[in-house]
Amino acid sequence: MPEPSNPPSAARSYEQVSLPDRVRSPWWQLARRLLLAVGILVGTVLLVWFDRDGYRDNNDPPDYDVDLVDAIYYTTVTLSTTGYGDIAPDATGARLINAFVITPARIGFLVLLIGTTLEVLASQGREMFRVARWRKNMGHHVVVVGYGTKGRSAVETLVNNGLDRESVVVVDPSSIALSDAHADGLAVVTGDATRREVLRRAGVAEADQVIITTDRDDSNVLATLTVRQLNPDAWIVVAAREQENAPLMKQSGANSVITSSDAVGRLLGLSSLSPTLGSVMEDLLTYGEGLEVAERDLLVSEVGKQPQSLPDQVIAVVRDEKVYRYFDPNVTVLARGDRLVVVRPAKELPWAPRPGTHGEDSASDDA
Repeated sequence: MPEPSNPPSAARSYEQVSLPDRVRSPWWQLARRLLLAVGILVGTVLLVWFDRDGYRDNNDPPDYDVDLVDAIYYTTVTLSTTGYGDIAPDATGARLINAFVITPARIGFLVLLIGTTLEVLASQGREMFRVARWRKNMGHHVVVVGYGTKGRSAVETLVNNGLDRESVVVVDPSSIALSDAHADGLAVVTGDATRREVLRRAGVAEADQVIITTDRDDSNVLATLTVRQLNPDAWIVVAAREQENAPLMKQSGANSVITSSDAVGRLLGLSSLSPTLGSVMEDLLTYGEGLEVAERDLLVSEVGKQPQSLPDQVIAVVRDEKVYRYFDPNVTVLARGDRLVVVRPAKELPWAPRPGTHGEDSASDDA
């Protein structure tokens, strides 16, 4: 049996290796640098103390030895570049140690302290600038509430069909979802989507679409109500675990409700009754392979024709915002302004929205 060949995209993914960045707490970074600074300080004190015979304290009699307090004092004023000069290296060995050991330690100490301050200020300023620029450009975006399996699949479908990742904002309280969404190049607002303030930070009031896919139907209902209050015009799509909760989500303001358990159960039942039908349905649900279900504008050349006579396999017609099956008597003849829901080869993508398969003019654009 011949081995299956990998698609080009899979081959490229094996060639490019991307490792996640190690994220450390800022408190951990600060504590680490403080420990390094203390280590340099203690090491220099011990060095001066062990070589105390090579130092002279100008404030003490000539025969007075430098003690531990003097060593600590000399180290602090030396590393801080204060340098009062009351204690100084007198012997040749002590001077060499100052030149080649203590002076580099002084430089390292200063770089450590100044570098920590500059890095904190720079990182805070950089992050504030990024957030401000993101908020300025935010608008007409998509908010995805919940970044589990369904949320990730929804985002990938949107991105594969032309949506920019910068136009997607994820809302999820989980740290795992935060890391997953960041790894996918998405902006994240961490928090409970049932709270108005969290949704405001995600820019729900300016969003065009909101996808709600938490693991609890009650949370989905409350999030839908809150989103609808903040944005009466947003298109809200909600995932329901149980069919009995779908009407409640509709009443809460959802434009579309997808019942995940019923959809999976129906697919399982179809696959059991007819493996061939199950494979076709799976093909329709798999992006970028085989067949795709798409919505497109009616072409000028298709006005006045029957849905069954078109090259694309028409399964529904959208007229005046209402969906008709292709065999409905109301859409026996196609009219200007109609939109078609079709099944077509995946190679015809991108498919929505666009006039047709080969760049023809749509009926809505014709004068």
